[in-house]
Amino acid sequence: MTLDISKYPTLALADTPEELRTLPRDHLPQLCEELRTYLLNTVSHSSGHFASGLGTVELTVALHYVYNTPFDHLVWDVGHQAYPHKILTGRRERMQTIRKKDGLHPFPWRGESPYDVLSVGHSSTSISAALGMAISAQKEGHNRRVVSVIGDGAITAGMAFEAMNHAGDVKPDMLVVLNDNEMSISENVGAMNNHFAQLLSGNVYTSIREGGKKVLSGAPPIKELVRRAEEHLKGMVVPGTMFEELGFNYIGPIDGHDVEELVKTLKNMRHLKGPQFLHVMTKKGKGYEPAEKDPIGYHAVPKFDPSVHTLPKSKPTSPTFSNVFGDWLCDMAAQDDKLLAITPAMREGSGMVRFSKAHPDKYFDVAIAEQHSVTLAAGMAIGTYHPVVAIYSTFLQRAYDQVIHDVAIMNLPVLFAIDRGGIVGADGQTHQGAFDLSYLRCVPNLVVMTPSDENECRQMLYTGHIHDGPAAVRYPRGSGIGAEIEQTMQAMPLGKGVIKRQGTRVAMLNFGTLLPHALDAAEALDATLVDMRFAKPLDEALLLEMANTHDYLVTVEENAIAGGAGSGVIEAMMRHGVIKPVLQIGLPDRFISQGTQQEMHAELELDGPGIEAQIQRYLAKLAE
Repeated sequence: MTLDISKYPTLALADTPEELRTLPRDHLPQLCEELRTYLLNTVSHSSGHFASGLGTVELTVALHYVYNTPFDHLVWDVGHQAYPHKILTGRRERMQTIRKKDGLHPFPWRGESPYDVLSVGHSSTSISAALGMAISAQKEGHNRRVVSVIGDGAITAGMAFEAMNHAGDVKPDMLVVLNDNEMSISENVGAMNNHFAQLLSGNVYTSIREGGKKVLSGAPPIKELVRRAEEHLKGMVVPGTMFEELGFNYIGPIDGHDVEELVKTLKNMRHLKGPQFLHVMTKKGKGYEPAEKDPIGYHAVPKFDPSVHTLPKSKPTSPTFSNVFGDWLCDMAAQDDKLLAITPAMREGSGMVRFSKAHPDKYFDVAIAEQHSVTLAAGMAIGTYHPVVAIYSTFLQRAYDQVIHDVAIMNLPVLFAIDRGGIVGADGQTHQGAFDLSYLRCVPNLVVMTPSDENECRQMLYTGHIHDGPAAVRYPRGSGIGAEIEQTMQAMPLGKGVIKRQGTRVAMLNFGTLLPHALDAAEALDATLVDMRFAKPLDEALLLEMANTHDYLVTVEENAIAGGAGSGVIEAMMRHGVIKPVLQIGLPDRFISQGTQQEMHAELELDGPGIEAQIQRYLAKLAE
């Protein structure tokens, strides 16, 4: 979209940070106003993350204005908040392509711009990465500055505190900016506090403090008295004691929507030595009233009309797998007084809103702390309760050791409801659930289920919940196929598949929701089709029957081919000494980029025609 200079006269002068830094400081408020309007107009036309970016407009402008990016490194946590950053770093005209196939990446991405120094998608990585960059910069000796911008949700993760604890120990020159849009300390934000922040970050205060430390270095009791006095001086006005204890010089909180005050404070802080912490108060959705009132609803939006203060309702379709899980959770809780449900900050995405309201005493949102969520569940299971961990496939990766060490080794009855298995669409490489079958299949004691439709998902959740040991049900993002859901819950026999279609020569073994596509291919090829249902334990009896009565086997899964369910099929055949050609169909050995699920299924040949074409090529190759 070409920029309309008449609508955005100041923004037109700041296509890059170099251009931004030529503007007089008093032009920055107008720039922020135009940037916010541009963000509203582009995202409303294209869809994408929205409310977070509205809240970081002034902070983004101030950081690029003060720091010499990209020489100075600006590290964004996650990236929901980085849309204004993309607009100001030469990608303004391509914003309408964001999250689309071959378009701008939804998050900061190293291959997209030199201003994106860290590719991100998951939270709480920025401080660790920034610390590594700061240590490198110190060794480099070129006076490079490093800034990490982390949100108040992301800072709840243990990784963020591990990084701060280390930074306080090695004391490199770096700045952590906490973008705080939730904590109710607004009374601290205002003229007095801005003045205090500038005082604490200014040369006079810093020189007095450093000079005093040198003078008193030989007098420990007096030095300790002065240190405590400094802490109490700050403690009377600011809530920064915890960050001070971690070794950071804490400044704030300050108004994150006053761009000129932000610039003044950041200019002071840019030259301070050692780890610095700036606490900035912002409002998620700032400047667009509906997003301010409903920041969760406007976190990620479809295309919408900004003049209509409601988001368009999606047309009713089959229930999503997340809805199926949420409904099962409520129904199961009515039957099982000992059910407890855990989520690492994904209540809405995992379909747990109704459950959280109906059963607040059984619902635990542990914030962005995936490792803790799994070991918490282990403790609950030891306490004779029946925990269910609802977690995205790519977020469970972050708790892999806990799955093994704290759940599977003790064979504890924890159910993992794994959402976003397989292709997720617009979030791209960081969110594709490509690896869960591979990394779970090798864990002893763990039952791994792959439902092919909504009803199988419901029945498998029940099966896993009553199983006396760890179990996982992995299902995809989005709507089901329209299968009728049986309200009565019945346990499935563990490790048993079912034949869906009887054919000749080729037997297709399907794991998961590619089943309709596999059926299309089976019809075209007159192949046998089996819904295997379980990646672990495998139905080895059915597998051997297929191998003995067919010439070729084909495995189908929406998971990495490497180490996936198809690899399990080959391993089982080798154990039994059965030699037959096996074609593994799944995700290739590369990170899968963004695009709708339909687009990516077609590109990767995982739709009906694609699966058929892969099999035809394989048979032709064998015939040569």
